[in-house]
Amino acid sequence: MTTNQPPAPLTPEATAQILHENFAPWILTLNLSVEQTSPTSVTTRLPWSPTLAREGGTLCGQALMAAADTTTVLAISAARGGFCPMTTVQQNTTFQRPVQETDVLITASITKLGRTLAFTDIVMTPAPTTGTPLGPPAAQATTVYAILG
Repeated sequence: MTTNQPPAPLTPEATAQILHENFAPWILTLNLSVEQTSPTSVTTRLPWSPTLAREGGTLCGQALMAAADTTTVLAISAARGGFCPMTTVQQNTTFQRPVQETDVLITASITKLGRTLAFTDIVMTPAPTTGTPLGPPAAQATTVYAILG
């Protein structure tokens, strides 16, 4: 008797390799790093950069949305045991407070992984400094992805 076991989740190193092998060069300039993986989520770090800031020194929303979208692909890949072609069907982002001069932790958690569609919740939180707890989110998003392969 055989059982259909889900694939083993990818390590942070294997997930980072997917990032570097499958994303457009401009996404790679965000310098995302994979912090943590689990069977249903991936956390990346978007490092602070003045090149991603808008007037007034606030991290621009486009950078956060691109990082959230990228982290979602990594979470789906990690849950499936590897990369496959997929595309964003819907992304809804709510910005709750500005981010200035600090890295952002982006966690994409899969709420449903089907054969052809995946649904995720994403939380974007300023990275805590040493000895301080994680604060409230700067932004939250939901996505729907079509799995093409």
